Amino acid sequence: MKVTMNDSRLININQIKAFLKGSQKLVLSLKGHAIDEKYNFINKTINRLGYKYLRKKDKRWVIKFIKKITGYKQAQIYRLITRAKLGKLKKKDYKRKNPNRKYSSHDIKLLEQTDELHLKLNIFSTKEILRREVELFGNDKFKNISKVSPSHINNLRKHLVYKDHWINQTKPKIVSIGTTCEPENNGIPGSIRIDTVHQRDIYYINLIDEITQWELVIAVKAISEVFLMPALKYIIDQCPFVVFNFHSDRGSEFINKKVAELLDKLLIDQTKSRSRHTNDNALVESKNGSVIRKNMGYAYLSKQVVDSLNEWLKNYFNIYINYHRPCLFQTKTKIYKNGRQKAVYGQTTTPYEKLKEIAKKEKDNFLKPKNNFQKLDKIAYQCSDNEFAKLMREKERILFNSLEKFNKKFDLRQKNQS
Repeated sequence: MKVTMNDSRLININQIKAFLKGSQKLVLSLKGHAIDEKYNFINKTINRLGYKYLRKKDKRWVIKFIKKITGYKQAQIYRLITRAKLGKLKKKDYKRKNPNRKYSSHDIKLLEQTDELHLKLNIFSTKEILRREVELFGNDKFKNISKVSPSHINNLRKHLVYKDHWINQTKPKIVSIGTTCEPENNGIPGSIRIDTVHQRDIYYINLIDEITQWELVIAVKAISEVFLMPALKYIIDQCPFVVFNFHSDRGSEFINKKVAELLDKLLIDQTKSRSRHTNDNALVESKNGSVIRKNMGYAYLSKQVVDSLNEWLKNYFNIYINYHRPCLFQTKTKIYKNGRQKAVYGQTTTPYEKLKEIAKKEKDNFLKPKNNFQKLDKIAYQCSDNEFAKLMREKERILFNSLEKFNKKFDLRQKNQS
């Protein structure tokens, strides 16, 4: 049933009020009608009631009336009334910016198939493949899409037709080597953290125990399994305690099958740092700067000097940092009212003294069978801290002087050869 509404007799605000009050339960709307009819109704209502000259409170009744009949929201009615007062309330003709769609769904599918076969190359390579399909191989179905500009390829890749079947995105590969978790120390020495530090042509492997801060450093010529595997075996063997956990960042030098096999043979668990948890490997990262960079500097070191450097590291440097160089140890965690935590470092001692302290508390023999504290005491107390530091610095000076001479000879050889 079609109902025709004639509102021409509503000529003043009082009649509008009476109509709205009497038609609260009556549904009268032009919602399903064409825009032209709605605009025509608004124009006639504004002109008939003299909207321009009405008081503000009377205008509200007119707006309520228009809202009830047209179904428009109030903000839209305000905009339409403004246009009606200027005599410009007419339906605008829609003009498509690009009336002729150049690339059809069929063309986009051809682009999608090309990306699927070539694993989504860059836009210039993709454009070249489309061109070759037509010009070199005579494949006419690519004739239209081959004319696409490289920049427009990215637009077509966002099209729903393209995304409907296949999207080539970077897919994270789950590496089964190591467990992604915070390293567990169980309150005893043996949970080590490891990292690498480069110095031009050579690399240092820095190993540190989480509980005692026992630290061992060794130099290698390159980060490859030829040099890395023997160095790891040696450095783990040099730890006086039994190692049960090996923690590193997610770098490929330690997260690989060779290292995993070695640790599996030694019955050592392997863990790796978690995403967005920078503190997981913070201890060794801080030691890279405060120990290695501070003592070794940034000078160029050739691969040829690794053997003599490792001899000094073994006989002097590693003994110095573990037996004669005190470190700060956390004693408690201070918690503020806002929930912020602050570590309190209330103890200063050497890693060896910390190792003995834990051994007394735990009453557990976590040392390797070949080691005992009587043997380690001879190394720790044969010299005072200053005496051993002086001896180490003298040997360091001799070593680096010889390295400088070697570097100069090496540079001369290269110049003569060139």
